[in-house]
Amino acid sequence: MLSGLGISTARVPDGAAIEVDLELETLSKGLVATGTITVPWEGDCRRCLTPVTGSAITRVKEIFEPRPVEGETYPMGDDLVDLEPMVRDAVLLALPLAPLCGEDCRGPAPDLFPAHVADEDASDPDLDPEPRPVDPRWAALDELHFDSGPDGG
Repeated sequence: MLSGLGISTARVPDGAAIEVDLELETLSKGLVATGTITVPWEGDCRRCLTPVTGSAITRVKEIFEPRPVEGETYPMGDDLVDLEPMVRDAVLLALPLAPLCGEDCRGPAPDLFPAHVADEDASDPDLDPEPRPVDPRWAALDELHFDSGPDGG
């Protein structure tokens, strides 16, 4: 159980069980850890911001040695291998950067702000597309007017 694992878009719930399934092989001066790490995660949908949960599975193959190379291998003591730094790194890299509640998610208010499908409108030149409602958060931009300079630009 590791606490405080998260990135800006997803996090591992506190107290969640992380499943680590590894096979350790000896090298002449170290170990190779090969296997999978499975972790539950939670976050917010990138389109509608509703809570989303899921599970991430990542494969690992890492080397532990007495004199680790920073950023490439992990440290190993005489009779001890601390897997926590490797598990933390693997879990953080496996968390989704842009969670989505479903491929069909249309956002927070699809009735107020329908998706515009340019391909359908362009296929029929006689079709006059309906004006899309303006998002009130952007309404202030309609009031901006820029004067042309003396060079016309």
